[in-house]
Amino acid sequence: MRLSFSLLGVLAICTVAACAPPTPREITPDEPADQCGAAGYKGLIGQPRDILDKMSFPIGTRQIGPEDAVTSDFRPDRLNIEYGSNGRIDSVSCY
Repeated sequence: MRLSFSLLGVLAICTVAACAPPTPREITPDEPADQCGAAGYKGLIGQPRDILDKMSFPIGTRQIGPEDAVTSDFRPDRLNIEYGSNGRIDSVSCY
């Protein structure tokens, strides 16, 4: 009889909320670091492509046009400036 009261006490302590398995947290990847410094060039978006000729960029920077073939290797330290067929800069990114 004494054992059943002890067991009953343990069960009373273990409430539904306290004994429920933890809810898994949603894991979201960290925001990629701006390793190539693209944030400093975001002001170029919307500007004419010709403005790039008057500027200097880090070694390895790619100016990518709408018909240009580029490698698909991922290099987070490489600055990429893409422009569209309208001659305006569409995006500045690291990859």
